[in-house]
Amino acid sequence: MKIADFITWFEKWANPAWQESWDNCGWQIEPGVLQESARVLVCLTPTLAVMQEAIALQNAGIPVNLIFAHHPLIFSPPKSLRCGDAIGEMARLAFTYNIGIYTAHTNFDQVDDGTADVLAQILELKEVSPVVPTQAGLGYGRVGNLDQSIALKELLTIIQTRLAPSHLISSPVVDLKQAISRVAVLGGSGASYLSAVVKTGAQAYLTSDCKFHQFQESRDRGVILIDAGHYATERPACDRLVQKFQDLNLDSVQLSQQDEDFRLLY
Repeated sequence: MKIADFITWFEKWANPAWQESWDNCGWQIEPGVLQESARVLVCLTPTLAVMQEAIALQNAGIPVNLIFAHHPLIFSPPKSLRCGDAIGEMARLAFTYNIGIYTAHTNFDQVDDGTADVLAQILELKEVSPVVPTQAGLGYGRVGNLDQSIALKELLTIIQTRLAPSHLISSPVVDLKQAISRVAVLGGSGASYLSAVVKTGAQAYLTSDCKFHQFQESRDRGVILIDAGHYATERPACDRLVQKFQDLNLDSVQLSQQDEDFRLLY
């Protein structure tokens, strides 16, 4: 499948027109690869490390020509491109080695098998629906029910085991044995959706990048806020992308081994 056809297929599933006004989905760099057979490297964040990985794969006989990322390379228009600057260096290498960079961000967050849907599946939530609907059946976040009530401590253990976050932070609670039956999830920075989560009746909310006062607010509003980190809550969706792309029988699809969490817990 040519890259042009591959992107057309993807955009029928997760239309870039659905992105938020502040976002930058779609082509970040297209160095002239549209008519080439798609050989894809999937990552969460398009960094120099991922670009160097793509180049190393080329040198090893695996001619990667597209980095498909969740996070945009460019959020706002740069005023200049210079060697040594991260974006400038990415652009230079992309054109030198003929590697395109394409991003699916807030459009991918909303769809079936997108970032939130994958989290809901990992926690085996049932009767799932969007926390914030945006269109028929789709939207930001997911809320659903567990098969049966479990203790909060068990829920935290499941999250730790299945997502393997570098850190796991939750609201302070008096009783870790309290029963949890309804859970909301949203990959990436989702604390701003707390008011919408409260309306769903969720008892616990799994997301990331939560601030001190957002934990305070969640406690005051009766929701246990659980922060598993940006990387851990979104990286599983990259695995799902690889699975879906492999079903298309592309020439090559790989998951990046150089994606970075950017934060370590010492």
